[in-house]
Amino acid sequence: MVKKSIAQLSGAIEGLLHPDIQSMDWEHRPGPEKWSRKEIIGHLVDSAQINLQRFVRCTYEEKFKLTYEQVEWVQVQHYQQADLNELLSLWQLLNKQIIRVLENYPAGRLQTQCDNSKTETSLHSVEWLAQDYVEHLEHHLKQITNHR
Repeated sequence: MVKKSIAQLSGAIEGLLHPDIQSMDWEHRPGPEKWSRKEIIGHLVDSAQINLQRFVRCTYEEKFKLTYEQVEWVQVQHYQQADLNELLSLWQLLNKQIIRVLENYPAGRLQTQCDNSKTETSLHSVEWLAQDYVEHLEHHLKQITNHR
């Protein structure tokens, strides 16, 4: 299952970073409580950072817990004012690092449980977290493509 996640992640990176990407309106917010494309990429940067830590720490820790407040992180990091090329590069590099970690993941640790909940304990295997991460990423990439 991890190989599938790696392939999907590689495809997502290539799919987003196409030559026409600069022609999109990255700053428009479709509503008062909605994120712009830039803020969505910023959220995906945050998600990549959190999940990279989960994958790394689960190679040697049991039941590691790490969560974040997505709305607050996007606000505090001022993604709306960030340089688009820097954001896209950061997103790409973080995801390439995730791929590197997953490609070399110790087979005996793929079922290690990690807690990604904010309240009650909710344990998931590294394999599950990798697939969930990719599905989350693909969901937001569709939002970028179909942004209104």
